[in-house]
Amino acid sequence: MTTTQNPGASAGSGNDRLGEWLEANQTLESTRSRVDVLEHSEEVEGFNRQLELLRRRLISDPVAFRQMFIDDGVNAVAWEFAQSDLSPDFAREMWRILARGDDASRVLMRYVWALPLKGKRSFIRALDAHLSDRYPMFKGLSKDWPAGNSIPPHIRTPEQRATDFGLVNEGYLGYMNEGLTRTEVDVLVWLEALRDKQCEEKPCEVGVHIAGKPQVKGGCPVKIHIPRVLELVGTGRFHEAMELIESCNPLPDVTGRVCPQELQCQGVCIQNKMPIAIGQLEWFLPEREKLVDPTSDQRRFSGRRDPWIAATKPPVAIIGSGPSGLINAYLLAAEGFPVTVFEAFHALGGVLRYGIPEFRLPNDLIDDVVGKIKLLGGRFVPNFVVGKTATIEQLREAGFWRVFVGTGAGLPKFMDVPGEHYLNVMSANEFLTRVNLMQGLREEYETPLPATQGKQVLVIGGGNTAMDASRTARRLGGNVTIVYRRTKGEMPARVEELEHALEEGINLLPLRSPQEFLGDDATGFVTAATLDVMELGEPDASGRRRPMATGTTEVMKADLVIMALGNSSNPIIKDSVPDLHTTKWGTIDLEHAGSQETSVEGVYSGGDAARGGSTAINAAGDGQAAAREIIGHLDVPPAQIREMVAAAKDYTDKAATAQVIVSKQHLADGIEEIVVHSPVIAAAAQAGQFVRVLPWDDGELIPLTLADWDTEAGTICLVIQGVGTSSIEMNAMSVGDSFAGIAGPLGRASDIHRYADDETVVFTAGGLGLPPVYPIARAHLQAGNHVTLISGFRSAGLLFWTGPDERVAALQREFGDQLEVIYTTNDGTFGVEGFVTGPLEQLLDAAAAGTGRTVAEVVTIGPPMMMRAVSDLSRRYGVKTVASLNSIMVDATGMCGACMVPVVIDGKNIRKHACIDGPEIDAHIIDWDKFLPRFGQFKAQEKASRERHGL
Repeated sequence: MTTTQNPGASAGSGNDRLGEWLEANQTLESTRSRVDVLEHSEEVEGFNRQLELLRRRLISDPVAFRQMFIDDGVNAVAWEFAQSDLSPDFAREMWRILARGDDASRVLMRYVWALPLKGKRSFIRALDAHLSDRYPMFKGLSKDWPAGNSIPPHIRTPEQRATDFGLVNEGYLGYMNEGLTRTEVDVLVWLEALRDKQCEEKPCEVGVHIAGKPQVKGGCPVKIHIPRVLELVGTGRFHEAMELIESCNPLPDVTGRVCPQELQCQGVCIQNKMPIAIGQLEWFLPEREKLVDPTSDQRRFSGRRDPWIAATKPPVAIIGSGPSGLINAYLLAAEGFPVTVFEAFHALGGVLRYGIPEFRLPNDLIDDVVGKIKLLGGRFVPNFVVGKTATIEQLREAGFWRVFVGTGAGLPKFMDVPGEHYLNVMSANEFLTRVNLMQGLREEYETPLPATQGKQVLVIGGGNTAMDASRTARRLGGNVTIVYRRTKGEMPARVEELEHALEEGINLLPLRSPQEFLGDDATGFVTAATLDVMELGEPDASGRRRPMATGTTEVMKADLVIMALGNSSNPIIKDSVPDLHTTKWGTIDLEHAGSQETSVEGVYSGGDAARGGSTAINAAGDGQAAAREIIGHLDVPPAQIREMVAAAKDYTDKAATAQVIVSKQHLADGIEEIVVHSPVIAAAAQAGQFVRVLPWDDGELIPLTLADWDTEAGTICLVIQGVGTSSIEMNAMSVGDSFAGIAGPLGRASDIHRYADDETVVFTAGGLGLPPVYPIARAHLQAGNHVTLISGFRSAGLLFWTGPDERVAALQREFGDQLEVIYTTNDGTFGVEGFVTGPLEQLLDAAAAGTGRTVAEVVTIGPPMMMRAVSDLSRRYGVKTVASLNSIMVDATGMCGACMVPVVIDGKNIRKHACIDGPEIDAHIIDWDKFLPRFGQFKAQEKASRERHGL
C-alpha cells in the first residue's frame, strides 16, 4: 500500500519553528540586557575579581589546585579499598594509571605504600584475579604474598641461552623483551618493594650480630641504605633511590649482578621465606636511569672542576681497576682528589672483565663505571704493572700522596698431581681470560682458544669460578662435566649459578677428585683423568665434612681440563716493597684493627690482595672503607699539594704516553728490529726481562724479550721474527704506528754475580736468542766478568748484529779481551760449521782439563731444542746452566698460570712459571720432555689464523 504525504502538514511545521525562533530571540535580547545591568553590580564585580585571582593563582601555583583534585581522587580510591575486594574495573583502571609513569602514578604508589598490609594484599589479589590474563607473572602472586611469593626477574630459558653469551638473568627490564613498556616494568619493581616490612633493625644493611663472633652475619659490605632505597622505590621515587645507592656504591649494576646477596643483604632479610630481591633492585635502578635519561651521567657530573687543575687535594695512586680499585677511585674523585688508576692489563675492570663472562656481567657496565670516574677527573694508565714498571715507593716519589693496592688474588692453584703438565690442562683464569678479556671466541680476534666444540671438558672445582668456566665451555660447544670432591650440598658456588649450569646441560660429578691426568706422549695433549671416588668424613676447619678417598678409582675421558681451585697471592707487589708485611698466605697484612692501612704508612689495601679469595662486594667494601680513611686524614699544606699534583700529573702523562715506533731496521729475512717510545719501561728495564705486547686491539698478547733500551731517550728495542700471524703483521708496521699496549718490564732480572778473573760466563744464543743475550752479556761485562758468546745461526743469510758497526762489535770495542765471540752456522757459511754445542763442548773439555778458563755458568737462549741440547751437555760437566724461557703466556704477570714450566726438585714434580719465577730457570731441573710440547699447544689454531689472513 502506498502512503501519500499531506502538503499542509509540512507548511504548518515550518511556521511553528519560525515562531519558536522569534520568541527565543526576544527572550535572549531581554536576558542580555539584564546581564549587562547585573554585570556592573557590586556583587557580580566582586565575583569576577575573585575569579581573576583564582585564574592567576592557577597559573602561578597549579600544585595547590592539583592537590584539591588529588584529594578528591584519593578519597574515591580509599572508598574502593574499604570494600572487601577491589572491583575488576577499578583494578584495571588503577593499573592503567600506575603504568602511565606520571605524577598520578606516583601518587597512587605512595598511597598504596602507606596502606596497611591488608590493603596491599587486597591490591595484589586484584592483580592476580583481574590482570593475570594480560600479565602472566601475576598468576598466583597473591598466594602467600608478601612472605613467600613475588614476581621473579626475567631469566632466559636454557634453550635460548646455552649457546650464546647474551645475559642470562635479564632482571626486571628483561620483561621489555616480552612486550612490556619501561613504565610497566617500573610497576613490577615497585611491587617487589611493596613486600618490604621497613623493619627498624635493618639487618640487610648492618647485618646480624652473632654472639662470640667478631664480624656480623650478612649485611651490606658497601653500606647501602637498603631500607631507605626500598622506601624511595615504594613511593615511586626511582631516580632518588638510584642517587642514594650511587652515593655509597658507584657500581651497583655490577655488584648487583655478581654480589652473593643470599649471603649478604638477602641472607638476613626478615622476609626469610622469600627474601626481597635487593640485588635485582640494585642493578635495575642505574639501568633504568640510562633508559629514562641516557645523558644523566654527563649532566650530573658536568661543571665539576678538574681536580688535576684545581689542585686542592693531594693525588692518590690506585693499583688495579677491579672492584676495590674502582670504588676507591670514584669516591676519592668525587671528593676532589686527583686519582690515577694503574692497571696491569690493556682493558680496565680487573677480575670483573677477565674473570666474569658476559652472560653474567656485560663489559659495558664496567665501562659505565670507568666513564663516571673519568667524568669526575680520574685518570687511567693501562699496561702498567706496579712492582715491575714502577714500585710503590717510586709512585710516592713521583708525587702521589697515598696509594691503594687492589691487585686481586694472583696466582691460580693447581693440585700438583701427575699429568698436570699435559697440554689442555689449564687454569680457569687462563681459560676465562682467553675468552673474556682477549675475546678469543670471536673470529676477528687473534687469541687462540683450546678446541672445545664436541670435546669432553672437565672442570675441577665447585665455586663460582668453576660455574663460570663450565658455562663458558658449554657455550663454546663442549660436553662439560663439573668434578667436585664433596657433594652438591657443600658446593660454595651461588645456588643460582649452579642451578643455571645444570639447566644448561652441564653434568655434575660429585665425590670425585683427580688422582692423575693421562695423556698422549706423542702429542703432549691430555686424554683422560683418573678420579678418586670420595666419601665425606668429619668436618674440617671450614665446617664442611672432609672428603676422603675410598680407594676406588675410575677413568674419565677428557680433551680439556680446567682447574678452578682458587688463587694464591701474587708476589710481585710484596717482592717490590721490603717493608710491606704479609700474612703466612702471602696476602697483604692490614695491621691496624678497623683500618685498611698496611704496614707501610700511607699505603692502603683491600679486596683479594688483602683477603685472599673473596667476593666483588667485599672488595668494593674495602675500597670504600679505604677511601673514607684517606679522605679523613688530609694533612698536606696547599703549596705542597700543588707541587704534588703537578708532579703526579707529569708522571701520569708519561706513563700513559702512546707507544709509537720511532725507528725500524730490517735485520734478516723475516726479522725486524723495532725501537719504540716507552719511557716508563725504558726507565725500569733490567737485563733478562721481557715485555708483553698487544699489537692492536683485536690482537693477542705476545711476550717479547727486551733487546735493548735507552733510558735517556725513553725507548726500548724489540727484535721480532715473523713466524705467526701476529709477528708477521707486527713486522709490517711502520715508523709512526703505535702498539695498542706494551706492559713491562716483566719477569725477574738476570742474577748477575762477579766471578773470578780466570772464569768465564758462556752464552749460547741460537738465532733470535742473540737479542735477549745481548743485554745480559753486557751486564756481566759491566760487572767485570769475562764473557764468551757463542752465537749460532742456520746460515749466513740470517746473520744480524755481526757487522763492524753493530751491537756485538760495539761491545768488543768497549770491553776488548773481556769478550770472546764465536759464530756458528748450521751449514758452515759463516764461522764454525755446526751447532752452538760444538764450541761449548770444547770450552767445557778445556776447562775440565785445566787448559782453558773455568766455565762459571752457561746462559742459553734460543730455540727450545737448542736449549735442551745445551742443558744436557752442561749437565755432564756439572756446570750451572740457566735457560731463558718465553713459553706460552697470556697475562705474563702470573695471574693466568699459562707459562707453566715442569721442573723436578728433590725427585718431586713441581711447576714454576716463566713470568714469575723466570724467565731464567735452572736448565738442569727442567723436565724437557714435558716442557717442549708446550710450544705446540696452539699450533693448529695458529695455522688456521695464518690461512685466514692469507699468510
